[in-house]
Amino acid sequence: MASVVLKAGHVQPVWAGHPWVFAQAVERIEGGAQAGDEVEVKDVRGNFLGRGLYSPGSAIPVRILTRERDRRVDAKLLGARLEAAVERRRHLGLPSRETNAVRLVHAEGDELPGLVVDQLGDVLSVQFGTIGMKRRETAILDALERLLQPRAIVDRTSERAAKSEGFEAGKGIVRGDEGLTHFDVSERGLQFRIPLELGQKTGFYVDQRDLRARAEQLARGRRVLDTYAFVGTFALGAARAGATEVEAVDQSSLALTVAAEAARLNGLEGKIRFECEDSVQALDRAGKRGGYDLVICDPPKLAPTRAARGRALGMMRKLAGQAARATTPGGTLVLCSCSAAIGLPELTRALSLGAADVGLRAIVLERFFQGPDHPVPAAFPEGLYLSSLIAEIGKG
Repeated sequence: MASVVLKAGHVQPVWAGHPWVFAQAVERIEGGAQAGDEVEVKDVRGNFLGRGLYSPGSAIPVRILTRERDRRVDAKLLGARLEAAVERRRHLGLPSRETNAVRLVHAEGDELPGLVVDQLGDVLSVQFGTIGMKRRETAILDALERLLQPRAIVDRTSERAAKSEGFEAGKGIVRGDEGLTHFDVSERGLQFRIPLELGQKTGFYVDQRDLRARAEQLARGRRVLDTYAFVGTFALGAARAGATEVEAVDQSSLALTVAAEAARLNGLEGKIRFECEDSVQALDRAGKRGGYDLVICDPPKLAPTRAARGRALGMMRKLAGQAARATTPGGTLVLCSCSAAIGLPELTRALSLGAADVGLRAIVLERFFQGPDHPVPAAFPEGLYLSSLIAEIGKG
């Protein structure tokens, strides 16, 4: 088996449990590893550190799957990890009678780096993030079928990620019912029909479940603006809670069509105003008209890489200021970042500075992160990618 030998001074994070081997940490590669091969990771003295899958040319050439020297990365290991992931969610009470949308496999958090699986009703949505996992696709899909007997499995692998890893992304239904047209999703009793052609991520954002529940509690009797609304998950919760006015804004007409259908499915038709518009423009418009009592600002990833962090921080500061100005004095702003490069400290600073830029102040009341079905290894801070603030906005 080929080996990846680490430079002196780069061993400690891996030894402590970090699952990534960065390119700059590699001293040399012994044994002629090919893309997707299983490799051993060693220090310069030859001490074994772990075993993972090789991605040549990547900034992360190895993602470690096991620290046991006598354990191979084979179908048996993959099946055992998938079974453990399913059991982990069951201990959390997921899925449940009211919620059938669950992150079933969260890559490094379930010791399966390079693999994401969401359970959306009776369908599984998968994403392969490394060539090593893609090469083991058959074993993974076989195990998922054995464990869960899904109606279908849909491949939603990012073409960008696949290209960077050197494989072709799968498309659409790869196992099961070929006549499948949509996901039937239930979250906290709210029903959604998500067409397969709606292209965001696995098909539904399951990581904000806890925040959506809290925002729903805060919405009763208030005027609510939901920007970057996608399929209206925040907006529907606000309408169900008894908000006096709800506006949902997104640039995707298809997403808003799905949101409007969800409003009908849940008996909320006529209680939400849907606007196909740029969310920044909507925030500016709201600020000029006196604002809303509760503003939700959950933008897409602003910093896809660490290199983009500086520019993204400036964008978040400006966006925070616009969102604060769109919030009535004494009102509540929900501000989110789904970039690990903009974590809680950075998001909090962006809110503070953004509010000050427009003559306002922000008092943080609550903090939220991704749900418990998105576990994070203790040695892997990059895994905590979602941070959200609930803040009171007042005059400066």
